Amino acid sequence: MTFVIRAATATDAEALAAVAAITFPLACPPHTTEHAKAAFIATVLSPERFAEYASDPDRRLFAAEDDRGEIIGYTLLNLSEPTDDDVRAAVTARPTAELSKCYVLPGHHGEGVAGRLMEASLAAAADAGAAGVWLGVNEENERAQRFYGKHGFGRVGAKRFLVGDRLEHDWVMERALR
Repeated sequence: MTFVIRAATATDAEALAAVAAITFPLACPPHTTEHAKAAFIATVLSPERFAEYASDPDRRLFAAEDDRGEIIGYTLLNLSEPTDDDVRAAVTARPTAELSKCYVLPGHHGEGVAGRLMEASLAAAADAGAAGVWLGVNEENERAQRFYGKHGFGRVGAKRFLVGDRLEHDWVMERALR
């Protein structure tokens, strides 16, 4: 299976939202309600929001596209300082960028797609002048934690993450770029 990693545009918003609707629930802990997942998808992962992300100069949105032209994964990088107090206290490399989203459709796990998306995101952060990249990952998502660890991220703190009306607990992980 061949694929390319490319900058996503606002014209990809529908396809990105479709991938997000499939992949986001897979990263949620078992106790997350269907209602909470649906509300998060509707407000944060909608086509309208992806169009905004693609147009925002402080973000970098990457798409993994297969040889049929279908989007099979994506990452979203925020090139601004964290606003969360717990993250600000935990992250040491400055300036920093946040790897906000890193998702690949389940049928493409193990094909190197996530790793190539990660490489593109880290390169974009470095090109933008970031000294490090941080991310939040649910404390119960051990698979994602292993993936991030394999790519040089280490646990530096904890934060809360709102899904629906429930606060989830995330680890803050960071990787230095310099």
